[in-house]
Amino acid sequence: MPSAPLPDRGLVEVSGPDRATFLQGLVSNDMIALQEGMSWAALLSPQGKWLTDFLAFEAPAIAADAILLDCPRADAPMLVERLSRFRLRSKVTLADRSAEVPVGAVWGEEPPMASLARRDPRLAEAGWRVYGTALGGDPTDYDRHRLELGLPDGVRDLDRDKTVLLEAGFDELHGIAWEKGCYMGQELTARTRYRGLLKRRLIPVTVEGPVPPRDTPVTRDGTQVGEMRSGRDGLGLALLRLEAVQAPALICGEAVLRPRIPAWMRLPTPA
Repeated sequence: MPSAPLPDRGLVEVSGPDRATFLQGLVSNDMIALQEGMSWAALLSPQGKWLTDFLAFEAPAIAADAILLDCPRADAPMLVERLSRFRLRSKVTLADRSAEVPVGAVWGEEPPMASLARRDPRLAEAGWRVYGTALGGDPTDYDRHRLELGLPDGVRDLDRDKTVLLEAGFDELHGIAWEKGCYMGQELTARTRYRGLLKRRLIPVTVEGPVPPRDTPVTRDGTQVGEMRSGRDGLGLALLRLEAVQAPALICGEAVLRPRIPAWMRLPTPA
């Protein structure tokens, strides 16, 4: 079974009796119904733009009476600082546990043997996150795996204070609880969905040629239609205007990009 350590992931601990209700009013997914599972959620700006995202879960073996946030390790201090602004009278404590608990990933046909594993809620094919166990393998193997699936990876694929959640697949990948009530940034997220305001999407692509650096313009017939995001080994993600996602080929630097629409993705029907 393939596995890999994820040294670029960290953990933020949100502990205390008000932990679930505290997070519920701030992030895009349901924190009340975590139970034994895991949820993917984002923290947004008041204007509804992406700041960071994380996989939220409970694990008493790591921290009793706490919700743990598996986030980009570089974002952990920022996440603690941002959430701390909203504590007010809530009975919660926030701490960066990144240095204490290793994070890894396992994927394949069978569940992992590790006792502290949680199924990735975005796609069954994504596999499991494993905590507290030093896994073998190469982190680049997981990076290729998530690119094959079309899963975004933090600031490598999203733009802080700019990205709208629906651009990055948060709806189809179970990162938004539409019925849970208000949270910070909800208004723009809902308006984008119900008014059909989406104009671009983060799209998996195959890369023929050298993988272009992030933000390299993507063009079609000489007109810019998007920008490159992360990539490796002939796979990548690109932020494309909707009218370009069905194009057979696009130009990006010295490479040719071919959009590859995964089965999970829902795109608007062309007019």
